[in-house]
Amino acid sequence: MNLDNLSLQELKSLQNDVAVALYNFEKRKKAEALAEIKSLAHAKGFSLDELLGGEAAKGKRAPAVAKYADPANPDNTWSGRGRKPKWLVAQLDQGKSVEDFAL
Repeated sequence: MNLDNLSLQELKSLQNDVAVALYNFEKRKKAEALAEIKSLAHAKGFSLDELLGGEAAKGKRAPAVAKYADPANPDNTWSGRGRKPKWLVAQLDQGKSVEDFAL
């Protein structure tokens, strides 16, 4: 194919066609590879999600362990992560330190 004889519009169209062809080629090859890997995993008695950690590995984290507690109400706790709770901010404003509430 001689590109020197093509107009700007024809070159841009060709460029677009090539980009689409590359995308479809990569998508098809990835799908083929995924199917092959799933088949191999199934032959070994596993699902691909089991081998890669899948949904179970992406679950929510367990709540953080409380490190600080409100002496006036022990149900008010804070793990030390995120924003300080209002009860702790109020105590800090009164001159107390965070270590005063450590568990």
